Amino acid sequence: MLRLAVLVSGGGTNLQALIDQIEAGNLPGVTISVVISNNREAYALKRAEAHNIPQAIISKKDFDNQQSFEEAFYNLLTGYEVDLIVLAGFLLILPEKIVKHYQNKIINVHPSLIPSFSGKGYYGLKVHEAALARGVKVTGATVHFVDEGTDTGPIILQKAVNVEKNDTAETLQKRVMEEAEWVILPEAVRLIAQGRIRIRDNKVVEVI
Repeated sequence: MLRLAVLVSGGGTNLQALIDQIEAGNLPGVTISVVISNNREAYALKRAEAHNIPQAIISKKDFDNQQSFEEAFYNLLTGYEVDLIVLAGFLLILPEKIVKHYQNKIINVHPSLIPSFSGKGYYGLKVHEAALARGVKVTGATVHFVDEGTDTGPIILQKAVNVEKNDTAETLQKRVMEEAEWVILPEAVRLIAQGRIRIRDNKVVEVI
């Protein structure tokens, strides 16, 4: 059984994509052990509740200093004994202690074709605004492992999405989610659950 912790800050549409695929039987051997958010108002928590998935909140504002926050965050994750952490629209940078402890066991979905429009400051609508400002004809989404950098870990899957003439950041964001993110995030989890992912020379190699 591959036990997931899904970390979210907002609406949780990628979380829902995972839930839907699990409940449809398309991710055998995968379960979501906990949904964790840094935002008490995140709609993702309601999605988890509706499917009887445990929820937890970890907010920096509840701690006196960074060290105590990071220690509590680490203890929360290790307490659930998860096998894979999925960042599905989580807007906090993970503490280094967590990244090191879960090396090659944390994945993130990013709404562009990395390395384009990725790294510090590129999140949410900002990614799509930048893509439109640059005038790219094709964008998409990437699922990658998380390392100590920002959007720099080994790439697992990517899927391209065409940019249309009259796109706004909002319409492009919606189409990238529907056509790419919701497709490749569950697929990446499936490949990992099946033991078909290896990393060599900081690149992902799929084992058939």
